[in-house]
Amino acid sequence: MAADVEKYSRLDTLRQEDVQADLVRVLEEAAALSGLDRTAWARQAQGDQEFAVLPADISESVVLGDFVRHLAVRLGERNANQAEDARMRLRLAVDVGVARTAALGHSGPAPVAVARYLNAPQLKRVLEAIDSTDLAVIISDRLYQDVVRLRGQGLDPERYAKAHIRQKEFSGYGWIHVPEHDPAELEPLVADPEPDSGPDAPAPHNVVHRIDGSNVTFGSGDAATTINKRYHQ
Repeated sequence: MAADVEKYSRLDTLRQEDVQADLVRVLEEAAALSGLDRTAWARQAQGDQEFAVLPADISESVVLGDFVRHLAVRLGERNANQAEDARMRLRLAVDVGVARTAALGHSGPAPVAVARYLNAPQLKRVLEAIDSTDLAVIISDRLYQDVVRLRGQGLDPERYAKAHIRQKEFSGYGWIHVPEHDPAELEPLVADPEPDSGPDAPAPHNVVHRIDGSNVTFGSGDAATTINKRYHQ
């Protein structure tokens, strides 16, 4: 599992230190409330990011269910009295598989896959566009099929949107979930990018840039169009 803070590099040194401390705190609180022992996690800190290998006997349903729900609540409480530019917003990626201890942290297919999922453009786009959330989660197709689809811990497979992730040499499917948000909001954001993305490519049509309450904004700048998503599908 890996958690990454959005736009961390824009913060000054003192605020980076505060955010690092707050990231550790909300992860620890969410784990404790979910009955998970963080002292048993093999944690690898990376400034604005924490990568962790959880013990093999931990229930994946608890991680994807209780832990994600408590993490969303703790982030909301942390951000409740913060200025907009001081909010801490997270991307969270989870997979299951082989991970071995190595000289600089961990090796194996699962750590590599988690890194690719965490940096997926679709996940970044979801967190940027849905301003009313502080957490966007992506899980591997294997976790979705083996755990979420079976509805353990109250998990609802209908609350996830499928995305084809292409990162470096990695290609695979992931499933994106935003707590308390309808997956219909995610679908325009997780679609594959336009094949022609060079500097001379034509501007894309109907690209969602922000979802705010009942409104959806398409395009950007002077060409932006905002509609009420309750009446336009």
